[in-house]
Amino acid sequence: MKKTYYDREKAVAYAHQWAYGRNPRYYNFDRLGGDCTNFTSQVLYAGSGVMNPKPTFGWYYYSLNNRAPAWTGVEFLYKFLVKNLGVGPVGLTSDISKVEPGDIVQLSFDGMGFSHSPTIVAVGDIPSPSNVLVAAHTFDADNRPLDTYPYVSLRFLHITHVNTW
Repeated sequence: MKKTYYDREKAVAYAHQWAYGRNPRYYNFDRLGGDCTNFTSQVLYAGSGVMNPKPTFGWYYYSLNNRAPAWTGVEFLYKFLVKNLGVGPVGLTSDISKVEPGDIVQLSFDGMGFSHSPTIVAVGDIPSPSNVLVAAHTFDADNRPLDTYPYVSLRFLHITHVNTW
């Protein structure tokens, strides 16, 4: 297994391009619980260039009925990124001070569980909820300040690298 860099510029460019639209290569999950993590996975794929085809515990999308739970599920994506020893992006839970464009923030609106996965597209000099800007689906947004969401808690996922063959 080799480590390579995560292309944050490609990831953010993809996020801006599709924030208010839907890439026809992927199913729109808006009516099936939300499209936010599907969109974030697309952004991660744009920046990593590789999927993890491992059944059940991988991270991949081939079609609506042939995808890993981590591609569209908030908690599954979190677990994949922080535990991934195989191919694909690798992340770690981070403090707001360490986030960069192309990273992910997951929001809990009720304090009981995380249910939204926007992608960070810009970060101020001293990162704060008012100058960390995100792109998202379900409630489509681009360059939306994090502090405009009514969250109870949040967690940041910093993408450290990509594992390749």
